[in-house]
Amino acid sequence: MATSVTETERKYEAPSDASLPDLTEITGVATGPEEFDLEATYFDTDDYRLARAGVTLRRRTGGSDEGWHLKLPAGEDSRQEVRVPLGRTVKKPPKDLSSLVRAHTRGQSLTPVAEIRTNRRRWQLSNGQGEMLAEVVDDVVTAQTMGSSTTTTSWREIEVELGESGDRELLDTVERHLGDAGIHPSSSKSKLSQVIGVKRDSGPTLGKKPTAGDVVLAYLYEQRAALQNQDPRVRRDEHDAVHQMRVATRRMRSALQAFGKIVDREQTRALTDELKWLASVLGTSRDLEVLRKRFEDGLHALPPELALGDVAARMTRYFAPLEAQAHKDSVAALDSERYFALLNSIDELLTSPPLTSKAAGKAKDVLPALVEKARHRLDVRIEAALGENDGDEPLHEARKAAKRLRYSAEVAEPALGKHAKALRKRAKDVQTLLGDHQDSVVARPVLLALGRGDENGFTFGLLYGKEVELAHRTEAALPALWRKLSKEHL
Repeated sequence: MATSVTETERKYEAPSDASLPDLTEITGVATGPEEFDLEATYFDTDDYRLARAGVTLRRRTGGSDEGWHLKLPAGEDSRQEVRVPLGRTVKKPPKDLSSLVRAHTRGQSLTPVAEIRTNRRRWQLSNGQGEMLAEVVDDVVTAQTMGSSTTTTSWREIEVELGESGDRELLDTVERHLGDAGIHPSSSKSKLSQVIGVKRDSGPTLGKKPTAGDVVLAYLYEQRAALQNQDPRVRRDEHDAVHQMRVATRRMRSALQAFGKIVDREQTRALTDELKWLASVLGTSRDLEVLRKRFEDGLHALPPELALGDVAARMTRYFAPLEAQAHKDSVAALDSERYFALLNSIDELLTSPPLTSKAAGKAKDVLPALVEKARHRLDVRIEAALGENDGDEPLHEARKAAKRLRYSAEVAEPALGKHAKALRKRAKDVQTLLGDHQDSVVARPVLLALGRGDENGFTFGLLYGKEVELAHRTEAALPALWRKLSKEHL
């Protein structure tokens, strides 16, 4: 059975003659060194798709955590490590792990690409209460590539990994001590990347005066990474993963729609249609998650004497099978050829972007007008919603327009600075308000269905009434938020 931990660590290049500083000076207590040997076989596709995405998959023996390890990006200096026991399989990764990298492999085989042997010395840094703050290891590494041609290299490196009671400030302190000893941050994020010479594809870096095309493409790179990073989390049914993956698809789609005069809109229509499909597939899981949490919070807010019957159990019986099926459908979609084709289309877009002549213009000159176009779209939708007697659907359309404005300002923020940031925040306020309204619209028929002919009908009726009240409050609050947004200009 797979287990997972999040590790936060930094790697350092160490000359063969460099001596580690006195580690007791850092935290007061340093135990070790312990010494042991590790042997690992790393798996990837022939074109190193995992390595280029910052993912590593290995089978390692030796040490206290031997087994199959899949390491996935999880923020600065951090990776989520999913572990599976060694088992009998040697030449082929277990399905529990290979299924989690399908967003990268897309049908390509995983084969051994390197063997790495490590002689490790380890120290543990603790505080006076015996709490583990960090682990420092001194590795002497010998690595060999595998395949049609092989190369062998060796080097020495230092790794510093945070313990349960450590923090990033401690990492900075250790780094200063290592620097004084001539040991500096490594240019490679993993042992594998050092031996095969492949670095993670982090996308373009924006200069001081980026073009409009630079800014939009950098944003699209970020959303592709976010989408792929959330894929294994969705498969493992982790909290908030569906939401974050869905947001990445919507951000990418909004950027392609709003900045179609920079990345040719006609050539991205098929892609935005497929992004809409993926968001829709994930939407069922997300909507059920939101509704269940909404009802649970509403129930907890009621005085206990108004929760008649076993309301919580009734909600569990309703939501549990629906959420299980929605998760199953989401994973099926992520295993489909249609999804892999969508990912291939995103790769093709970023490799050969269909840029227009406007893309070469300075971002600060080109982007404001396109963001303002998204603002005008929102203004039209809000005016239409406020003029309707039954504004549920118009308000829903206004919410989508607010979301597009928010993401448009977000795209432009690196180039336009504080003004785009302020506009983004105001647009988010409007989106959040209208999102609460839309959630209320979706919640009410479900509450009616739950309360009909049920001993808990009274309580579900109270929750229904609160949803109606909330919808009225959001409608009343909209004009004031809209006025605040109107004051932000690019």
